Amino acid sequence: MPVKHKPMASSGMNTVSKGVESGELHLKISGMHCKACIEHVTQALKKLEGVESVSVSLMPPEAVLKTARVLSLSEINRALAQVGQYHASEYSDDENPIMTFQIKLPVSAAVPVPQANRREFWKDSPTWRRASLNTLNCLVGCSIGDFGFIIYAQATALAWSMWAIMGIAMLCGLSTSVLMETLLLKWRENFGWKMAVRTALSMSFLSMLAMELAENVTDYMLTKGEVAPSEPFFWIALTISLLAGFLVPLPYNYFKLRKYNKACH
Repeated sequence: MPVKHKPMASSGMNTVSKGVESGELHLKISGMHCKACIEHVTQALKKLEGVESVSVSLMPPEAVLKTARVLSLSEINRALAQVGQYHASEYSDDENPIMTFQIKLPVSAAVPVPQANRREFWKDSPTWRRASLNTLNCLVGCSIGDFGFIIYAQATALAWSMWAIMGIAMLCGLSTSVLMETLLLKWRENFGWKMAVRTALSMSFLSMLAMELAENVTDYMLTKGEVAPSEPFFWIALTISLLAGFLVPLPYNYFKLRKYNKACH
């Protein structure tokens, strides 16, 4: 179905190609998490035939297009798919912002985010998917260093206290998580190395610390640090620990992404 357009309020508006009045099109855009995403989405939308101007924002994550013809969601999403994992959708009738050139509200004021204590705040499926993907990326990055060191310590019977091993494992996990995010920003978002490192370091350390604590506490409760990697239960405990590391920070990551459009990864 073609996306609904609101005609411009000006009485002197002339008709354009295909007999469609030019107007503003407001879309929710999921998948954006940084300034590079804004640029990618903007350039993709500008290339669509009939688009006269584009304004993209992170808070809220949306795009405002001035168009000279009817655009379909499938056409828009094909263009977005060429530049990243972005998806456009319409506002439902009860959340559709006022679209008129006479009021000229800033984009950030058009669609207020519900308060976190309201049920609808926690019902945004695209945000849950994005937060889950971010949390999974963080989990992979943290687990490489964290459990890598724990496996090494147990395989070599490292004569350190359990608390020392857990502390070093958490530091290793944080390091590999930041390293992984740096590489992703460099290769996926075309960041320069300096900007990639700076952005990776600015990711939510609270989320990563919660993940590390959940993983290590769960592993300790299950194994007491006394189960060797050669035993099957070691890997069962590892799987449960990874699940705990994913679930514990997920609501927080959703909250940050939904409320402030800030991603842990």
